[in-house]
Amino acid sequence: MGNHRDGAVVVVAPLSASLAGFSRVGGSVLRPRRENHRARSADTAAGSAGGGDEAQGGHISVEARINDRIRAPEVRLVGPKGEQIGIVSINDALKLAQEADLDLVEVAPTARPPVAKLMDYGKYKYESAVKARESRKNQTQTVVKEIKLRPKIDPHDYGTKKGHVERFLKAGDKVKVTIMFRGREQSRPELGFRLLQRLASDVEELGFVESQPKQDGRNMIMVIGPHRKKSDTKAHTASQAQNRSVPSPRAAAAAAPRPAESEAAGLAGSITRAAI
Repeated sequence: MGNHRDGAVVVVAPLSASLAGFSRVGGSVLRPRRENHRARSADTAAGSAGGGDEAQGGHISVEARINDRIRAPEVRLVGPKGEQIGIVSINDALKLAQEADLDLVEVAPTARPPVAKLMDYGKYKYESAVKARESRKNQTQTVVKEIKLRPKIDPHDYGTKKGHVERFLKAGDKVKVTIMFRGREQSRPELGFRLLQRLASDVEELGFVESQPKQDGRNMIMVIGPHRKKSDTKAHTASQAQNRSVPSPRAAAAAAPRPAESEAAGLAGSITRAAI
């Protein structure tokens, strides 16, 4: 549709054509349609499905490149015993590895040229896994136990709580001691401080005060650490168990019957049978 105004032609598009990209929501609200967004999503999916390392974004391998997977034209070669052979071409390095019945492993890929070593890669991976397992076995996880007390705790309950603290410290664990205040007890923090000092002095042979008493809202907290590390505690416990299971040579010799005693017992038995 066109209108003539002062010699100029004004083209007015129909309302339906101007609102073709919108949809009516809630009676009067117009929102753009999502066909274009869906089309872009489909194009993106098609592009990613079309292949390519950038589109797929595969994970990066952390294993070392070996043998034919090494892409460098030359490498700095190291012998199986650690001797420096020098810079050689990748073909010569592969030939040396084949003659020695070993693998060519790229140990320093970021060097220029990369450093490669002749080794038995299967044996190397096995030994590395064993070392990692042993290191994880020797690691000790720090555990913090918690004991909660009241400022006006009963003497019997205090003895029970102190026994728990001693047991935790003997096992090599830290202990977090919490004094809980209620009501008017909050106006007497010195009661909790004295109780924590008493507990620290009672267990000073097994642990030390790692964190001094401090007020935390309605609670007062103190941390006691063990004198002996957890790894040392495990080793000591294992040695004690081994000593109990294996008798000493002196004890074994004392438990064994003596020859004279056995002969006397046999003679006494024969005399008894003859008398019968």
